[in-house]
Amino acid sequence: MLYLCFVAGLRVSELVGLNLRQLVFQPQPTIHVIGKGRRERILPQWKETVTVLRSWLATRSNKAFAPELFLNAEGGCMTRSGFEYILSKHVKAATIKQPSLGEKRVSPHSLRHSCATHTLKATDDVRKVSLWLGHVGLKSTEVYLRADPDEKLETLMAMTPPSLQRGKFRAPDKRLEMLKSHK
Repeated sequence: MLYLCFVAGLRVSELVGLNLRQLVFQPQPTIHVIGKGRRERILPQWKETVTVLRSWLATRSNKAFAPELFLNAEGGCMTRSGFEYILSKHVKAATIKQPSLGEKRVSPHSLRHSCATHTLKATDDVRKVSLWLGHVGLKSTEVYLRADPDEKLETLMAMTPPSLQRGKFRAPDKRLEMLKSHK
């Protein structure tokens, strides 16, 4: 569930709302996502994602009649708070191996944001990030352009600093007289 949320850049509502019929394994593995504002997008999936999904489907209770892909402990539809609970459990476990995680706020949206950042680094194309995430326009996606400190540093290193020369400024006599009179 966490893996799919990250690689597909899904909103939590999109993830917990995924139905089994929205998964297509043949001929090209895809997931059909119904997003914000009922906008639809079809996302192709890697072989690794298909392997993870097939493994999950084998583990998922065959007795569950719910159409949702991810279920809670009672066999009902996973909720946003249920997903947040599972994410917090995994973050807590990961903090043991990576203590710096304890200082960070990891939210469900962090996974989506990480996907966007990785996609931007891989493609160097904000339009592709926008399409992948299902944004209405580029304005929503531009935040990722401002978010990457590596890109900012790369830009700084590519620029030549302007040359500076010591100037010869001399204040006019009128200003000097005015300043002396205010003592």
